[in-house]
Amino acid sequence: MLTDRDIVVKCIAQGGDPRSVTAGSLGEGKPITVGADDDVHEALRTMKSHQVRRLPVIDGHEMVGIISQADVARSLSPEEAGKLLVEISE
Repeated sequence: MLTDRDIVVKCIAQGGDPRSVTAGSLGEGKPITVGADDDVHEALRTMKSHQVRRLPVIDGHEMVGIISQADVARSLSPEEAGKLLVEISE
């Protein structure tokens, strides 16, 4: 999984040329995912434990979407959303 932040931190900030760098050279590790049938609390636990703000959503071996920290936060109370932000950003 490659994000805009990866491009900025791993390429542009190091003086690289984003027109010539490949996505494969910036990506690293195995993607952390959540299942399409998992509830929002499972997504939340996964985000916290892996310190990620976005999760690919898979159904079997097929990616069917992406859930973000903001998506999860909208389903929480303001207090829970604030706690989520702190825990993911540690």
